[in-house]
Amino acid sequence: MNISKEQIDDLNAVVKVEITKADYEDKVNDILKNYRKQANIPGFRKGQVPMGLIKKQYGKAVLVDEVNKLLQDNLNKYLTEEKLDVLGNPLPKQQDNFDWDSDTLDFEFELGLAPDFDVKLKTKKAITQYKIVADKKMVDEQVERIQKQYGKIISKDTVEKNSEVTGTFTNSEKEITKTTTVEVDKLKSKKAKDALVGKKVGDTVTLNTKGLFAEDYMLASATGLSNDEVKDLKIDLEFTIEEINEREPAELNQELFDKLFGKDNVTSEKEMKDKIKEDSEKQFEQQADQKLLNDVTEKLIDETTFELPAGFLKKWIQFSGEKELTEAEAAEEYEKSEKGLRYQLIEGKIIKDNDLQVQFDELKEFAKGFIKTQMAQYGQLDPKEEELEGIAARVLGNQDEVKRLSEQLMSQKLLDLYKEKANLKAKEVSYENFVKEVYG
Repeated sequence: MNISKEQIDDLNAVVKVEITKADYEDKVNDILKNYRKQANIPGFRKGQVPMGLIKKQYGKAVLVDEVNKLLQDNLNKYLTEEKLDVLGNPLPKQQDNFDWDSDTLDFEFELGLAPDFDVKLKTKKAITQYKIVADKKMVDEQVERIQKQYGKIISKDTVEKNSEVTGTFTNSEKEITKTTTVEVDKLKSKKAKDALVGKKVGDTVTLNTKGLFAEDYMLASATGLSNDEVKDLKIDLEFTIEEINEREPAELNQELFDKLFGKDNVTSEKEMKDKIKEDSEKQFEQQADQKLLNDVTEKLIDETTFELPAGFLKKWIQFSGEKELTEAEAAEEYEKSEKGLRYQLIEGKIIKDNDLQVQFDELKEFAKGFIKTQMAQYGQLDPKEEELEGIAARVLGNQDEVKRLSEQLMSQKLLDLYKEKANLKAKEVSYENFVKEVYG
């Protein structure tokens, strides 16, 4: 067997493979002999079928199968030994009038080669690194929510400004019949608030959906409609009052602190607020990190320029799937996937240049941290090390989980690298302003 490469340009090459009878003949003959031993053909005893008949019936299929195996094994070996960084897979070139009976079989494969480029983490324009802080307003609102959640519910006869009113929304046109609880002081519409205050159980008031709640999702929840259905919705709803309650806020005392944070971990209102601020900002950090990762990714794609073997990749997309595509369909798929492919190459280059690796011990510790966080959500705040080890061993026994966790850990390593070396500018914002800036 002889394998050689013809370089077309920096991004395209053709590999030529020459296979002779000596490369496959012995293997083909051994397989055919085994076929002969097992063949059941009418008119012949088992094992006594003439070899000529076996060759006529099975010879071509066995030959094709063995040659394809040889091609696959040796082509992959060649690409590895030559350290060729290929995109997609080698594409066999179409050969008209190919003769499988020839003493020498010649094959050609098109290759798309990965481009050579450099990545500069110090981008031309600085990227904003957000630090989201829990401001006094947010912390105070959270304390208020906690006090309401753990407070006493007092039944009332008449709706007041701070009442919680349970009732049923109805509208025959939209087929709405939905029982829900609304907090009067949380309604956006002053007209709706005025309509409810002073009403009693059994009363029915008419409320218009336009501007009733501050957010569309709140109207969707109250009516049972989808977010799309309530967008710009302007209809009258009948609201029949069934229950009126007032929440007496829980006192900020040691009993409440212990219930929320464990015995004696928090001993004052100030410590409670500090703890709420700390916990909130830890959660915000994940959102800020994801935003930073996305922004660095976009900036690197924009500022790292290189050519791709587009013609080869379109052809590979056209013929490599389960269903062959048209040229137009393949071109459309290429346009959709080009940006992702570019970042895969950029990310691979960053990982290689900075020697970022995921070691098994690191992965196990990462998995244990992930498991510990999940257990904490269900009230298991201090699991034993042996328990964590056992769960982590089961998780890492699943290859899909290993792949998922490895990708998450590598993302964390990339994020740490970007924080150290990328061109960043820090910006401290409240969560409310972060949402406005990032999501509009």
